Amino acid sequence: MNSIERIQAAIDLSQPDRVPVDLHNFQPAAKAMAVPLAEVFKDGDLLAESMLLAWREFGHDMILLENGTACNAQACGVEVVYRDDAAPAAHKPAIDRLEDVEKLEVPDPYTAFPMCEVIKATRILSKEIGDKAWIVARADQGPMDLAAQLIGIQELMLAIALGEKTELVHQLLDFSRQVATRYAYALIEAGGRSTSIGEPIAGPDLLSPAHYRAYPFMHEKRMAEELKADGIILANHICGNTIPIIDEFIATAAQILEIDHKTDKQLAKDAGRHKTCFLGTLDTSLILEGTPQEVEEACREVIEIMAPDSGFILGPGCALDPEVPADNIHALVESAKKYGVY
Repeated sequence: MNSIERIQAAIDLSQPDRVPVDLHNFQPAAKAMAVPLAEVFKDGDLLAESMLLAWREFGHDMILLENGTACNAQACGVEVVYRDDAAPAAHKPAIDRLEDVEKLEVPDPYTAFPMCEVIKATRILSKEIGDKAWIVARADQGPMDLAAQLIGIQELMLAIALGEKTELVHQLLDFSRQVATRYAYALIEAGGRSTSIGEPIAGPDLLSPAHYRAYPFMHEKRMAEELKADGIILANHICGNTIPIIDEFIATAAQILEIDHKTDKQLAKDAGRHKTCFLGTLDTSLILEGTPQEVEEACREVIEIMAPDSGFILGPGCALDPEVPADNIHALVESAKKYGVY
């Protein structure tokens, strides 16, 4: 099997020849360019070049293409800070109160910065290696996380906790869903084979399971179902321990669930077996600070639990740090070939 066939089999819950490998490596790839990260994340040509060079070195099956976690937010008017040693970060919200959601407009991803640059990078990668590697063109942040960037996380969480402006909260979440969905369609048109969203604050580490069910769940589900109806594969990433919401997480209908090392692997596998494809779940701190031997052992342990019956893609549980040693990334990729044969 080639990488495309391998990933497709895992998503389809059929058996590939071996466990496929993803690298959430946009930061170390940019770091290897020997220019400030800010320059790479603002320029589609540099972003594509960084991911292409990383793929040529490591040979991973899946390329997760993005420029950070503030792309959609900036396109919607959030003030974003570009840093030379890390991914861009949202700095100042676009609105001060929920009532101002009426003032927001869904951006045109083909013209709005930096969406247009990531679209450019997607086109370049698709043309260069789209038949050799599975390109996940990330639609950046999902409904909950983008909503938090638009109004500020404290304001959003307070509104949810008080429960006094439920309709306005849902209006903001729905707007955020529309932004990510429109962007996703543009990325697929540009050559992405699938797309994904990040929902870091939707998980139980920050949001109660009851509030997850009452708020972001329905918007994530609507996005997944809309894209799936048009044949578009969506991955959904929620940080932290997702076991308290694992049934709802699966029920969003996202065809890939990205989970990190805090989630109990066996419980997740048991809940999602024959239902969804998991991606992860390696500890990014270990990949940053450990030895290649420790990374290999961690990969072996993850594969033993998550690989049976397919539906699994090996990779980091979250974005890799810019300083991750190349030897540890090689160990990750090679471990799938060594331990992941079906």
